[in-house]
Parts: sequence; C-alpha cells; structure tokens
Amino acid sequence: MINKKVQNVGEALHDIKDGVTIMLGGFGLCGIPENSINELVKKGTTNLTCISNNAGVDDFGLGLLLQKKQIKKMISSYVGENAEFERQMLSGELEVELTPQGTLAEKCRAAQAGIPAFFTPAGYGTEVAEGKEAREFNGKMHIMEEAFKAEFSIVKAWKGDEAGNLIFKGTARNFNSCMAGAAKITIAEVEELVPAGELDPNQIHIPGIFVQRIFQGERYEKRIEQRTVRQRS
Repeated sequence: MINKKVQNVGEALHDIKDGVTIMLGGFGLCGIPENSINELVKKGTTNLTCISNNAGVDDFGLGLLLQKKQIKKMISSYVGENAEFERQMLSGELEVELTPQGTLAEKCRAAQAGIPAFFTPAGYGTEVAEGKEAREFNGKMHIMEEAFKAEFSIVKAWKGDEAGNLIFKGTARNFNSCMAGAAKITIAEVEELVPAGELDPNQIHIPGIFVQRIFQGERYEKRIEQRTVRQRS
C-alpha cells in the first residue's frame, strides 16, 4: 500500500531551502496552507519566489513571510489587501510579476498537465505582453505564456488519505486544485487524514499520483478577509 503520510509540517517541509520557487494554494485567505506558511516563517527560509493568487494580509497568510522579508519575488494576480506588500513593491524591495487571474490558473494547470506553453488573448497590447511571442488565431492576437516551473507546490485540502488523494471543501478548491502536481514536489496539508481506501473514489478531486507528501494540519484559523454583516434591526 502506498503511504505518503509524514508525521508533521516540519517533516513535510524539511528540504525547502533558501531561493526556491513555491506555489501556494488558496484564494484570498480561503483554503491557504496555514500550517506550512507558519512553518516557513519559523524556519526563516528566505529569498523565496512565491506563486499565489494573493499575497495574504498584513498579519496573516503570506503577509507573515512578507513581514520577515522572506519573499524575494511574488507572482500574483490580486494583492490589494496587503499594505506591506504595497510598501515593499513601491520601494523596490520586492520583485512583483502581476499576472491576469485566468492566465495564472492556466500556467499552473499547464505545468500540472506537462504542457510547456499556451496562447491566450489576455494581456495582449499591455505590459503583460512585453517580451512575449504574439500570434494571430482566428483574427485575434494572442500571446504565448509559459507554464510555471516550481520546485514545490503546497496545497491545503479538507480531507485526504495516506495515499495522497484529496477532497476540497467549497471554494477552498480554487488554486489548490490546479497547483497539485504542478511542481516537482507537491505537499498537501489536510484538516482530516484517513487511511487509504476510506475515501469514496467518486468524491476525490485530486488523485494521489499528484501528491508526494501529506500531513494532518492543526489549529486552522480560517480568517475572513473582509467580514461584512447586516446591521441588527
């Protein structure tokens, strides 16, 4: 029986060194690998290139790595909730590559599928297209985007088994799905880890073939970025 379980987050991230490129799942603060981010802060791993749709908020998620100046470059789509990110970007301390959200997702999915590059109309005629090959398809111009190349992908799922099969809950599926298997090593942290064979095969979102290590996380905060509630009458 295949067993990809590791005992804890420290063992899962033991070989993440300074200067590597890491994909991190999540959308805003939804479905982010909280345990793994906290471990990277604790390890003091630095000079990182992080691929993530968002950059967390000032005191949570990837914002914790930004606070400690552990990130050299961010490849993201939306970063508007993080004042420290803005400060570092405008001061030149942080290298930033802003990517259209659909392109970011497809660059992950292409890496997952082993496709080296693809053409998309998104970004043509803008700064996004600078230095990239352009080609016309069906009367419309497209630019060539290359798949991401990352050493590690860290995703967060609701439930997984020891063979690495994953089930996501609700919108936490987001970038976690397309980042699983999109790097040389995929690490999954899950809220509930069960023995192989316990999950209904029809409910599995990501098969274990895409995952190299899996561990059960703990103490998830699951913060909400912008909490808006109705005034009581």
